Amino acid sequence: MSNWQWQEGEWTVTRSCAWSPPGEHPIGWGLLFYSKNGRLDHVEGDPNQPITQGRVSIKFLELAEYCNSPERIIHPMKRDPKDRGDGSKWQRISWDEAWDIIVEKTRYFQEKYGNESIMTLIGTGRDVWHTVPKITFSAFESCNFEYTHNGWSCYGPRSSICAYILGAGYPEVDFASEFPEMRYDDPRYVLPETVLVAGKAPLESNPDGLFGHALVDMMKRGTELIVVDCRATWLATRAKYFMQVRPGTDTALYLAMCNVIINEDLYDHEFCEEWIYGFDEFKERVQEYPPEVAAPITGIPAEKIAECARYFANCKPASMTWGLAVDEKVNGLQCAHTILLLCAITGNLDIPGGVLLGAGDAAASQWWGWEELDDAIKEKRIGAAEFPCVCTTMSTCHPDRAMDTILTDDPYPVKMIFCMSADPIACPSADPRMWEKGFHRCEYVVVADLFMNPFMASCADLILPVAALSEKDGIVATHYGGLTLFVGALVKACQVGECKSDDEIMLELGKRLNPSKFPWKDLHEFLTWELHGYGVEGTWEDLRDSKYGLVTPEHEFEKYAFGGQTWNGEPGFGTETGLVEAYCQRWERWGDDPLPYYEEPPYSPISTPQLFKEYPFVLTTGARSWAYFHSEQKQIPRLRAVDPWPETEMNPIDAERLGLQEGDWVYVYNMFGRVRQKLHITPIVKEGVVHSKHAWWYPEKGPDDMGYGPYGVWDANINQLVPHGVFGKLGFGSPFKSMICNVEKAEGGPDFATGWPK
Repeated sequence: MSNWQWQEGEWTVTRSCAWSPPGEHPIGWGLLFYSKNGRLDHVEGDPNQPITQGRVSIKFLELAEYCNSPERIIHPMKRDPKDRGDGSKWQRISWDEAWDIIVEKTRYFQEKYGNESIMTLIGTGRDVWHTVPKITFSAFESCNFEYTHNGWSCYGPRSSICAYILGAGYPEVDFASEFPEMRYDDPRYVLPETVLVAGKAPLESNPDGLFGHALVDMMKRGTELIVVDCRATWLATRAKYFMQVRPGTDTALYLAMCNVIINEDLYDHEFCEEWIYGFDEFKERVQEYPPEVAAPITGIPAEKIAECARYFANCKPASMTWGLAVDEKVNGLQCAHTILLLCAITGNLDIPGGVLLGAGDAAASQWWGWEELDDAIKEKRIGAAEFPCVCTTMSTCHPDRAMDTILTDDPYPVKMIFCMSADPIACPSADPRMWEKGFHRCEYVVVADLFMNPFMASCADLILPVAALSEKDGIVATHYGGLTLFVGALVKACQVGECKSDDEIMLELGKRLNPSKFPWKDLHEFLTWELHGYGVEGTWEDLRDSKYGLVTPEHEFEKYAFGGQTWNGEPGFGTETGLVEAYCQRWERWGDDPLPYYEEPPYSPISTPQLFKEYPFVLTTGARSWAYFHSEQKQIPRLRAVDPWPETEMNPIDAERLGLQEGDWVYVYNMFGRVRQKLHITPIVKEGVVHSKHAWWYPEKGPDDMGYGPYGVWDANINQLVPHGVFGKLGFGSPFKSMICNVEKAEGGPDFATGWPK
């Protein structure tokens, strides 16, 4: 019997390590696929996998229903661009015909408009995010790789700040993943006294490589939490300090905490003197943010801010894990900068039980295939010259500027779209109706995905069917390789229709368009090559056959002290100064303040008081669901039963004042748009704040418009209340989590038996 596949009665059991699709970030859940006659029947957690230890997200427990759904797209399909939006016009075609169409269209647009007229799109990505950039730069030989989230407001700001300020890869809490055999009981492991959970819901999301339930394991052993959030999450209700901020104001909170720590002489003098550039300037800056200033901004009492700061500073070690709420505001880059400095001045960077850092440097960044592009093409990348902070660490276009170009043909027309792992109409674009209008201006749109969704129904001309995680061989690398806590093998258990993995699509398309840049003879040779890039020896088959199906490299601590954090092997950090940069000269060169600062959200009770009279609630969006990954999985019945409707949460005091009842359908609206969601009245939301779920559409509604958009997306998608083109000075951040709105009772809600109300 092999380690990775065996028989249990009538079932063939295949051990794998999960990422997506379906979605969740690259946590690498240990899974056992039970199949019979080539069909996946059910999924269980792998009790021998040392990280997740048999536990599993409900998203993966429903994997068989997902894979075998009659709604799956399992063959390539095409329709004439003039028939966009008409679901009856799709024709099944072969893979060879699909490849021929893509090659023909590519050559046509390259010759007539230039390589830059072809743009690729990606959302949260699958399989380490390498497929689409490689397709862009090496197959299409275009410079325009586009992430469809305004202000690059997910992961990008946090990753970039680490490169610029620390010269390091992504930071994460130390949850003993470096000791797979004994985990927390390993004598080398140091349990954090406290963990700052900054704008994150790790239990629901298991984000990026952090197995969220590890925090619960650590809490059972004595770790206390500081939770900064606008909603009283399960973790927040069990935290030592729950800092319930007004959405979008947490930068002021962290600056005030630094003020207390520095002014009360609670900081790590040795680390600050030896390893921080601009500490004196930062000390002066935080004098502008005593707790008494931050309190009315954040809504948290000054004494509580001071007490929490003292507690964090005195915990040895202390750690941090941060989430999307850090990114999704105009002031997000400064927020991330301040959080890193909070950890740095207390001496908690890259120590046992502290904040783990990946290796890296400030010059890092251009992604796979970029170096192969001609310089003349590189210079045409949309938004790169205007926003070097975004486009030095990210090989994408600037998201907002890319859509501006699609809409205006300035500085050149974008004619062809190739989209993988994104639904920019349902999620995550601000002003998604504008994005739909833009994509309809493009002459040809190719989409690779698993289920029909609003973007495909409205805009696609050619669809490529994608394999789910149980239908492919592949790799999981945590934190997208920026901090590799472990590398695991995805192992194929079954085949559905003619679906191909993202890697297979990348390799086959690349060989047809530009074979010299895709030299691997087959998928497994490519996966072995990829493994070596993560420093893992042997072949992909060796990884699959290993004891756990994963490799957990032992983490080296305090790399900055011996040269492990720099590109030249010298002690220090991989930044311009060789130090942690409290004062960032790059910000100064790029036209922003070199030190962290607080900036009020662009729409708020303070910045737009007249508008706030008309829209008197602070709107925050996008909290994670147990059942869904953004816009995915809405068509899976049992997951839909867990989370059946788009929901807006409101405090009971606000609901009573408005005369609203639990379960009412309500309109949430502001100066940019209006949607209809179902009301949930709950005290977990701060008075004066409403939270609305994101990425909602109705698979049961059908693709036809009828005033509600494809699959009813315009009735439900909260992003219609978020403006396009509003972001920070350096190009990052967008106010998804800090808008303003009003709420009123709707005349009704979706009723799929009798039709939708007018």
